[in-house]
Amino acid sequence: MNIRLRHDAIVRSLRRNGTSTIDALADEVGASRRTVLRDISALRDEGYVIHSDVGRGGGVQLDPQSMQATAKLSVPEVFALLISVAAMRAAGHLPFSELADAGLAKIEKALPREKVRDLRAFLDCLHIGQLSPLQDLSDIGRMDPELLPAFEAAFLGRHHIRFGYRDAQGRNTTREVEPQAMLILPPLWYLVGWDPMRGDFRHFRMDRISSPETVPDSSFRRRHVPFEDDVCPYSELQM
Repeated sequence: MNIRLRHDAIVRSLRRNGTSTIDALADEVGASRRTVLRDISALRDEGYVIHSDVGRGGGVQLDPQSMQATAKLSVPEVFALLISVAAMRAAGHLPFSELADAGLAKIEKALPREKVRDLRAFLDCLHIGQLSPLQDLSDIGRMDPELLPAFEAAFLGRHHIRFGYRDAQGRNTTREVEPQAMLILPPLWYLVGWDPMRGDFRHFRMDRISSPETVPDSSFRRRHVPFEDDVCPYSELQM
């Protein structure tokens, strides 16, 4: 369990149980007492008010008044919410769209200025369209949870992204491309990259990507990505 997931699990446990011990939290998240103590300290630095009793068996408690005000989302998490809402709306399966828009607007307003800048850069690369009714959907798989953070780091830092890819015939290759855009054709999601080896754009189904990582000693320039007429940027999607 990575740090972010561990922190979320600790806050969730304290919120549900009211109080807990360091040993119980350590068992729950699969970490040592020392790691959990560091996590508690980091959460306090983020603004969570966590009370603790002195002694090895002492309990810890999250002040309920701090929960709503201090919950923080990363840019990829906000981006994931936005593109999930956009994908559902494009597919016609979002009955409470106005409420979703209002909630996302509040989240965006709470972001620091630098995160808003990164989020807008993210949204500029997002395009939405309609999937062909002839598309075979029988092999849709689960997307690697590390893909969006890797895409964020590579796209914002203008670094190449490297990943394993399984094509429609089941062949496995290692690819390294410039992450130029993200395309959503519900229910399929694609990473659109410029492939330097082939000198052209390539579309990679995100559920076929594995082990994504940025290539820090690389760089690229933004390119205009040609899309079909029925694909529009996220900013032009009618909400």
